[in-house]
Amino acid sequence: MPRRFERAPMDQTDSTEYIETGTTTVGLVGADGVVLAADTRASLGGRFVTNRTARKVVPVGDHTALTFAGSVGEAQTFVRQLRAERSRYEHATDRTPSVETTATVAGDLLRGGPYQHLELVLGGTFPEPAVYQVGPGGGVMDTPYAASGSGMQLAYGRLEDAYEPDHSVDTLRGLATTAIRNATERDTASGDGMTVATLTVDEDGSEDEHDHERKYKYERKFEQFVQFEQFESIAAAVTATTNGAGNESGTDAESGVAS
Repeated sequence: MPRRFERAPMDQTDSTEYIETGTTTVGLVGADGVVLAADTRASLGGRFVTNRTARKVVPVGDHTALTFAGSVGEAQTFVRQLRAERSRYEHATDRTPSVETTATVAGDLLRGGPYQHLELVLGGTFPEPAVYQVGPGGGVMDTPYAASGSGMQLAYGRLEDAYEPDHSVDTLRGLATTAIRNATERDTASGDGMTVATLTVDEDGSEDEHDHERKYKYERKFEQFVQFEQFESIAAAVTATTNGAGNESGTDAESGVAS
């Protein structure tokens, strides 16, 4: 039986059959910031769970973060290179890279580098809250909300039904949580929990002495909650309610992880 590769051999012209992207990630723009979320399951082809606590939401700057769907090894290498490119830009121009600039660089890296099978949702708050969807071919699209990975269709259903651009990040965090949870109920390659990142922005009214752009104070919170045991509790509560054994109680729980 032929071995299955994460990346096609060099002489393989159509590599799509060798690539399996299993995860669910979302990004949303709110009135006061950005919310990024992803499940925590890592699997082999969606059939064998290799890790239940994989973090797929990672910061790439003080006010920018991204989610990824695809090979974990490729994603880790890609994030290191993207951080290096941002740092080089800051030193060369003495300016803070905007979210659009970071997304454009990410697209160039995907298009020209060995990362052509990653799907990214990149969000940030400088100079204003924004989310970009970066495709495997390097295409960059500005969007108010986005989803990626094998559970994206299930997540989009919830996002399109409830998203409002004037909602706060606190409200959108709940929407992102619901979208990921809905996807994990049907997509076997997603599950076990989720990581939610909120990036908020407050204007302090000062100006930068180099480029005269307004400076912002950034608050980055990475919170991991709704672990595997909470998913089981949710199912038990629903079953009890259906059988008339009691009323469903609140099942959302948070355990903060800040970085």
